[in-house]
Order: sequence, then C-alpha cells, then structure tokens
Amino acid sequence: MSGHVSFRLGGCVELFIVPNTLEALLSTLEFLKRERLSFRLLGNGTNIVPSDGLMETLVISMERINDVHFDGTKVYASAGVSFKKLCLLALKNGLSGFEKAYGLPGSVGGAIYMNAGCYGWETAESVLEITVFDGNRVSKISKDEAQFGYRSSIFKREKDLVILGATFSCQPGDKSEIEHLMMETLRQRYEKQPLEYPSAGSVFKRPRQDFYVGTAIEKLGLKGYTIGGAQISEKHAGFIINKGGASASDVKALVEFVRNKVKEAYNVELETEIEFWE
Repeated sequence: MSGHVSFRLGGCVELFIVPNTLEALLSTLEFLKRERLSFRLLGNGTNIVPSDGLMETLVISMERINDVHFDGTKVYASAGVSFKKLCLLALKNGLSGFEKAYGLPGSVGGAIYMNAGCYGWETAESVLEITVFDGNRVSKISKDEAQFGYRSSIFKREKDLVILGATFSCQPGDKSEIEHLMMETLRQRYEKQPLEYPSAGSVFKRPRQDFYVGTAIEKLGLKGYTIGGAQISEKHAGFIINKGGASASDVKALVEFVRNKVKEAYNVELETEIEFWE
C-alpha cells in the first residue's frame, strides 16, 4: 500500500483491484456483494494510513474511473478524478468555483466522502447531486441527502453506498482572474504546508471554531517531535510527515502522543481527519 498512499507507508493487502471502466467497477462491486466479501475503496490515498504488515482486506482503486463532462455551468466528475485535474479543467472552460480547492490532493470521491475543505471552502458548497451505487442499482442523491457536515457525510456511516461521481455547480468567470486565485491558493499551500514530505495532510479536525490545532500544538513546543520516522512538521504543527522510513505504528503513536498532550494542556479531545486502516 505504500505505493498507493501519499504517506508512503503501510503493508500489503490480500488483493488490489483496479477496474478500467465504470462497467467493470460495477461488476466487481456486484460480485463482492454476492460473495459477501468486504472491501475498501481507495481514491488518491491522501487521507489514509494503512497498517503495517498484511491487512486481510480487498482494496478497489478508483484511479481509472476518471471521466469529466461539462454542461454549461455544471460539471460531472467521476469519483477517481483528482481535484487538481477538476480545477484545471474548470479553468480551461472559464468556470469559477474551485479556486480555493486548487492543490487539494485528493480525488472527487474522497473529497465528497469526508466533505474536504480548505481556506473557508468545503466540497459540499459546490455539489448539486451525487451518483451512487448501493450494491443493486445506480441512483442519484441530493446534497441534502448526503448529510454533509464538518469533515463528514452519509458515506462515512453508510458503507454500502459507493460514490461513483458527482455533479458540481460553477459560475462563469474570467480565466485570468480564476487562474490568479488558483495560483494564490497554491502559493499559500507551499508557504504554510510541508508539501516537500510525504504526509496525509492535516491530521486533526478542528474541535471548535476558535481552536486552531496547529497553533495549539506549536505552543506546546512539539514542532519537530519525532517517533521513529514520523515527525510533527516544523513548518506546520497540524501535519505529521514521513521523514523517511516511517511506519503506520510510528504515526499512530505520534497521534496518540499529541492527543494526550493537547488533552492535558487544553482539556480538548482531538479527533483525526486521517483514517487508520487496520
């Protein structure tokens, strides 16, 4: 799995499946349901920490489910489309709405699954409807039915619902202005985030609006704190990076260390944005 997640760590799975088409994906999902075999879905792997050793699970990669279609100011993107690609295609078509998402490392499916957000923007703001598969049929659900919340959606609770893609709403815009805002977003990312190292992005959810996790960790003097190959970034304390040879166990231990320190100092319980696969 280390070759399929942005953290560049983790062990092996029993089977790694890469469907080439939507039809192949649906056939695979139907087969697995019929055989009562459990599985996990993987987009760009930017929010995942697979455990060390062998995981007794099947993984379906969505990387080749990557169609994009424009219809006026609406755009349909399959679950495997990278958000970077979606942003660039919207720019090419003179459509505004994704500027703050430029540089978001995940896929469309992953962004919907966790209602990914950055710089005051959340995926749910742009979604019109989502195409899903429940193991029996393909259907569409509305934004309200997706039950979006802060870094959450119905898909985190209803594991039988597979995201196939989504239709987003954009607005006509000036290409030069759109590009300028995208480049400004990217500049902020490179200035503030440790993008030069493997990581899974921001580790913790913000527990409340006025509590900034990275700042709180920095005030505890934990920047640069290291367990094994995992380190609290010296650039942004809300990130844990792979300094080289990090294991999932290193990351998990460091996460628990930070959670305990924050609880002790601020009486705040931190929840992770990243998911640990066991």
